[in-house]
Parts: sequence; structure tokens; C-alpha cells
Amino acid sequence: MKKAENIILGISIGDLNGIGGEIVLRTFEDARILDFCTPVIFASAKAMNFFKTHFNSAIHFHNINNISQLALGKINVLNCWNTPVKIEFGKEDPKIGEYAIKSLESATNALKKNEIDVLVTAPINKHNIQSEDFKFPGHTDYLAQELEGESLMFMVTESLRVGLLTDHVPVKDIVEHISEDLIVKKINTVYDSLKRDFKVGKPKIAVLGINPHTGDNGVIGSEDDNVLRPTLKKIREDGKLVFGPYAADSFFGSSNYKNFDAIIATYHDQGLIPFKTLSFGQGVNFTAGLNKVRTSPDHGTAYEIAGKGEADPSSFKEAVFTAMHIYKNRIDYEELTANPLKKANK
Repeated sequence: MKKAENIILGISIGDLNGIGGEIVLRTFEDARILDFCTPVIFASAKAMNFFKTHFNSAIHFHNINNISQLALGKINVLNCWNTPVKIEFGKEDPKIGEYAIKSLESATNALKKNEIDVLVTAPINKHNIQSEDFKFPGHTDYLAQELEGESLMFMVTESLRVGLLTDHVPVKDIVEHISEDLIVKKINTVYDSLKRDFKVGKPKIAVLGINPHTGDNGVIGSEDDNVLRPTLKKIREDGKLVFGPYAADSFFGSSNYKNFDAIIATYHDQGLIPFKTLSFGQGVNFTAGLNKVRTSPDHGTAYEIAGKGEADPSSFKEAVFTAMHIYKNRIDYEELTANPLKKANK
């Protein structure tokens, strides 16, 4: 890994009919961000100029056809296609989905080749990206295949971090997916990420129950008693500060979440409903556990406001700064683990 200066920040443009183009524009209209990174938007000059004109932006792009033409300190647009694209804000369009995948695949390939340092993904439509060649429910699953490591959806803010045992799994199938191996793997991923990506020395992790009231001693399901509790006990015996299972219905309302460095929910809505309620617009979706850094905003394409100039770029901007922050933390972590005396002498 290189030094933290001049971070090359890749951006996949997402669904062109959504709010992705607008939040990218609004984020980088603040030229101060260029003091911290050099952005590379994987899209096309024609598409980005369309957004620039539509939203009356004074932003300046440096158009390139390959990464070797990148200009440090400028907003680079790497042409992933040269054909005209009909952008119709708010419309779900399979053709637009194809361009979203072109952008994502090109950006991911650059990430794998170390041509960019981190990746921030603008929102996609999970339905219109599906094809014979792309059958993933979202970014996380695709990146898990393309990059090394054990991926985990980790929703983060400065004061709240929520990881998931299962993410894009139908509710009726959740219990079938939860096993001792999965619990151990996901908790280890969160634990390692807290240390490596967030500089938490001794992580303290809470785990939410699978069933209401964590099963009420088997009255409302046996999975908490038969799978979750014994697995957490084994993990604690290994020296990790892992607590639970906690009843999910009262955990956030009682502010108990403030006592932990991270919370692990057993399924998507159990974790993301309270997370987005507490931090919507400031949250970041971070794919923890991979050998590369990827973040995204905590919202979707927002077709209902696309093209109206109403999109809030706050979460995307947070995703940009979080990606850079984690990248720098990983550099520090690698330096410290390679030279433990450096930490002892601080």
C-alpha cells in the first residue's frame, strides 16, 4: 500500500436516471476536497456534461480515456463508453442498468489493479442491473466475488456502527443461513475491521437476537438458545469482548448501543431500520473485510426526486471522507503491525 497522500478515489456513477449524478456534482463542487484526493468518475464525458448542464453546475471535468491520463488535483472523468445515453430522470430502464454495470466493472477492475486506491459507489437499481452476465443482488455481493477477503455490510457513522450476519436474504430464509460458522466469521470480520479500519484497540461488540425477546427461553424460537448463545460463549472464551444476544426491540431505544464499538444485527432490517432512523443522511455503507476499501451512501436511487435539484449529497460526501479515512488507517495499521516498537515508543 502506498502513502496516504494523493489518494486516487474512484467513483462508479450508479443509475444515471437516479440522483447519483447530482450528488457526485454537489460533492465535488466544493474544491477543497481536491486537497485530500483526486477523484476519477467512471462514466462518460457526455453523461457528466449532461448533469453539469441540467443542474447548472460550474464544475470542471478533466476527460480521460485511460487511467494513465489522470491529472492529479482535478476531477477526472474516465470514459467507460462513448455512445450517447438517453437519461430520463426517475425512470427504471434496463439499458441504464447496463451502463451502471459498465461503470462498476470498470471501476472495480481499476481497484484490483491498484490504479485507484479506494472506491465509492453511487446508488444502483438492484432490479435493472440483472442480466445473464450480472446476477448479484447488489454491490456488496459483486465485490465479495471480485475482491479478496470476507465481505460484510457495515453501516457506519462517527458514533454508530452496525454490521449484519445476513444482508440481502429473504426474511423466510434468514434462520437457515445462520450457523456457528457464519456467526464466528462475521464477528471476526467486524472485530478485525474495528482494529484495522477504525483504530479501536479492544473492540466491544454487541449481538442482537434472532427471535423476538431472544426466543423467551424457547417460547418464540430456539435458535438463540441453541445456536447464538453457545457460539458467543465460545468467542468470549477466545478473548473477544462480545456480548448478547440482546432483544432487538429495546436495544436502540434504551441507548444501550452507545456502550459498544459495533452492533451486529442478525438480518438486514433489524439493523438498518434503527441505523437509518438514527443517522439517515450521515451514514455510510462500508464493505468491511475486503482487501480494498469500498464505501457508498446510505440511500438508494431516489427516483422520486431525481433531476429536481433536491438531492442531499451529505451521505455521499461522508462516504468519500470515510473511504479516505479508512485507507489512511489501514496504512497506519500495517506500519504498526510491521514495526510494533513504533507503537510502544509513541
